[in-house]
Amino acid sequence: MEDLFSLKGKVAIVTGGNGGIGKGIARGFAGVGADVVIAARNTKKTAEAAAEIKGGFGVRVLELEVDVRQQKAVEAMMEKVIETFGRIDVLVNNAGINIRKLPQDLSASEYDEVLSTNLRAAFLCSKAVYPAMKKVRGGKIINIGSMTSLFGGSATMAYGTSKGGIVAMTRSLAVAWAMDNIQVNAILPGWFDTDLTQRARIESQGLNERVLTRTPVGRWGRPEELQGTAIFLATAASNFVTGVALPVDGGYSVVL
Repeated sequence: MEDLFSLKGKVAIVTGGNGGIGKGIARGFAGVGADVVIAARNTKKTAEAAAEIKGGFGVRVLELEVDVRQQKAVEAMMEKVIETFGRIDVLVNNAGINIRKLPQDLSASEYDEVLSTNLRAAFLCSKAVYPAMKKVRGGKIINIGSMTSLFGGSATMAYGTSKGGIVAMTRSLAVAWAMDNIQVNAILPGWFDTDLTQRARIESQGLNERVLTRTPVGRWGRPEELQGTAIFLATAASNFVTGVALPVDGGYSVVL
């Protein structure tokens, strides 16, 4: 069982891995032995996250400043990881943004920015990592969706569209790459306490109370509470699981 949930000797890339859910997942991977690549735009936050993970777990951590919306930057990232570690075993497409506006107030450029960061980037990273995974006949891709992959939200139209697309893309990649022994799955987080949702609570009056009322466990999730799910989907424990979109939301999505 220890080997089944181990990532010793493996290399995992986490986009947006310098904070919130991404950093929680990166820490979880490091805790079960993976060397970690943190790819993000904020170099200060990335350096702090890398130092924390190195100091806490003693694994190798590669810090990369990457705009995952740009194809050449993504391809250069994959080349750098291969040059440094010689392999890529896990990719977590976590980088994301949200612009909270009603649809009639959302500009086309804002819509494009959200879709480019949340959906286009996941495609670019998955496409770029595919040759490395195919070469060794195996790999794990984990896409971070959202409960808005399942529900509509008046002020989250662009975000929900991107996260609904994440689920559709996950299923298509899972089918396309199954014979290459690459499993592609999605995690759909509910309301987690992150910088992104802290801003949402400021912008949306009464949000905190609505979340607490609807969530059966009666609280917000903590980023580290996604670690177990991510580890399962990144390790041999999930070798026969692909194309799944798994809610991790304290029961939010099952309440009528």
